[in-house]
Amino acid sequence: VQLVESGGGLVQPGGSLKLSCAASGFTFSTYHMAWFRQAPEKEREFVAAVSGLSGNRYYAEPVKGRFTISRDNAKKTVYLQMNSLKLEDTAVYYCNFVRTWGTWVGAASWGQGTQVTVSS
Repeated sequence: VQLVESGGGLVQPGGSLKLSCAASGFTFSTYHMAWFRQAPEKEREFVAAVSGLSGNRYYAEPVKGRFTISRDNAKKTVYLQMNSLKLEDTAVYYCNFVRTWGTWVGAASWGQGTQVTVSS
């Protein structure tokens, strides 16, 4: 399994970024995919998930209404569109797959992540 995140960067509060995660080594279309993030000196936390077959989506409260998760099964890629970014969104963002919908625990080894910094 390989997960490669990209798209992070430095953005001002209120700005937008779109993250991508290219996956390989497993049957992507059948797995629930999720984004997580880890801020400095904090535990990694769940951000959003999209189900494998139905396309259902679920968001953590802090990002609901601002972030949108999507997937392209043909490209084996999951995306995270982040709008109205806040200072507290600053973190390293990771993608992973989850084995059980509703249990937001990454099942594979973590990739390198992509840094998102929100700063004025």
